Amino acid sequence: MDAMEMWSRVDQYITEKLIPHDTVLEQVLSANRQAGLPPYDVSAAQGKLLQLFVRMQNAKRILEIGTLGGYSTIWMARALPADGRLVTLELDPRHAEVAQANVSLAQVEGVVELRVGNALEQLARLEEEGTAPFDLIFIDADKPNNPGYLKWALRFSRPGTIIIGDNVIRGGEIIDEASTDPRVNGVREFYDLLAQEDRISATAIQTVGSKGYDGFVLGVVNG
Repeated sequence: MDAMEMWSRVDQYITEKLIPHDTVLEQVLSANRQAGLPPYDVSAAQGKLLQLFVRMQNAKRILEIGTLGGYSTIWMARALPADGRLVTLELDPRHAEVAQANVSLAQVEGVVELRVGNALEQLARLEEEGTAPFDLIFIDADKPNNPGYLKWALRFSRPGTIIIGDNVIRGGEIIDEASTDPRVNGVREFYDLLAQEDRISATAIQTVGSKGYDGFVLGVVNG
């Protein structure tokens, strides 16, 4: 079998062994497909990883930049306490409509606030509103704006805040200095900012699986 088939089969094995079947999450993915949303949801294993990060952090406040259909939103929201809060930002009104229905289906609407509109504008509005720092921030939106999202993430952080950036390997394209792909260049600038920024200590992990070859950045804001 080829590499992609192997990665997918191993992902399936991990899911079957470690992640109990969840009818609601299956319905969420089905709703996303039926609505014609792009297949950019995290995998089940990745969703569980996000949930474990929330639990390890004892997070009560989460910021998610990029909602899509709310699949990752639900994974994280389920780990919040009853008085927790997850603010998620989505540009596309149609995506947001599907996500809101999915959040309601999963019965986590009590802790999820979905904001619709340009994420950079929404982040500026959050600052105007005097929002409190977040315990965990998940960046998974348009890659050309990753540098801007990181700058805002740091402004909304406290010492110990976890910042996660998804899709930061791009099939290995990040090492191509001559790339003209704005997504690749946005991620490369994201790395440059992380390298220069004293306020955060970070690493990046390459991953393979049903979503192909990619990876994520994991950082913690320094005291």
